[in-house]
Amino acid sequence: MPATIDLEGLGLDAGGHLLVERALAHLAPGDRLVVRGRHPTLGLHLAAWCRAEGHRLDQEATAPTVVRGSADLDRWRDARRAGRNAADVAAHASPAWGLAARGALVEPGGPALSVDWVDRDLVWADIAPQLYAQATANQWDPATAVDWAARGPVPDDVEDAVVQVMTYLVENEQAALMIPARLLSRLHPHYREVMQLLAAQAADEARHVEIFTRRALLHRDVLGLSGAGGRASLQTLLEEPDFTLASFLLSVLGEGSFLDLLHFLHRHAPDRVTADVTRLAARDEARHVAFGVAHTAHVVRADPAFLGRLRTAVERRHAALADTAGLNKQVFDALVILAAGSWEPAAIARGWQEVLRLQETMDSGRRRRLEYIGFPADEAAALSALHTRNFM
Repeated sequence: MPATIDLEGLGLDAGGHLLVERALAHLAPGDRLVVRGRHPTLGLHLAAWCRAEGHRLDQEATAPTVVRGSADLDRWRDARRAGRNAADVAAHASPAWGLAARGALVEPGGPALSVDWVDRDLVWADIAPQLYAQATANQWDPATAVDWAARGPVPDDVEDAVVQVMTYLVENEQAALMIPARLLSRLHPHYREVMQLLAAQAADEARHVEIFTRRALLHRDVLGLSGAGGRASLQTLLEEPDFTLASFLLSVLGEGSFLDLLHFLHRHAPDRVTADVTRLAARDEARHVAFGVAHTAHVVRADPAFLGRLRTAVERRHAALADTAGLNKQVFDALVILAAGSWEPAAIARGWQEVLRLQETMDSGRRRRLEYIGFPADEAAALSALHTRNFM
């Protein structure tokens, strides 16, 4: 006896087709389903629906009877899942999956993604999901997280130094915004935690640009100077096409040193606003450095020979910048003045030593991160010494 459903007064044009589909889902191709109902156009609509869906209406039956077809089954016959489930991060993500969610059953025939990085070990770090969770939990609003009204008096010369340093920070943060934005656009969305983390990183940098610009203009109408050497240094980061090398140069070496600089500026901040903006930025930057280090270490564990490519990237960047001046003189002098706090000879001497200690701290941090990634201590020291004088 064929299966039977009763639509009562419900028409196929008002949702009745859902009940028919539900009943057919339990039948095999060739099985029959009797559809009863009181709707005046049930037979007409059912015939049209069967033609559209690949089923057949038995014209000889005394009651409307659907003979189940196989078109809907054939459509999904060669479908494959984008990973075994939503938690399974595949070693290779097929461009044919397109924008399908991880773990979804992917119908064949859709457009393939034009992306560069489709292999997990080229982009992954086990800490990425945790860092993304931290990033979303620690978002802050520049308008309220900083007490912009706490704009206490700052000596004119010291304020000039703050403006120059903030101008330098904006320049660096704009590069740090563009790089993750570029990387995530070339990444397969199957590795969504990394994509989400890079998006959060870009949002972080956008906020940093805002707060550093706002601090620079707190007491002044114009920003400071932008040196050609500094921009040339940042340009080499923008031009690095490889995911891991770009992450390594930016986050492991550049943002790692930048993090030490932000701690230095927080420690020597002449007012609360400067202390707040550098503290907030440093909290974000620590996350960026953590991903860069974890990802690069992941790649090296999978392929120890990759250390050679990292070494070459540092040497290539050093050679490209050999004829540039490095850190803007005005920025270096501004750091000395901030650390000194005054123009007294003894204060300037103290400020000078503080900046030298900052550079030593940066070098020590770079060496430590390089050793964690897998470089021997002597090679880590040599590569750290080749890092750009522009800090980032």
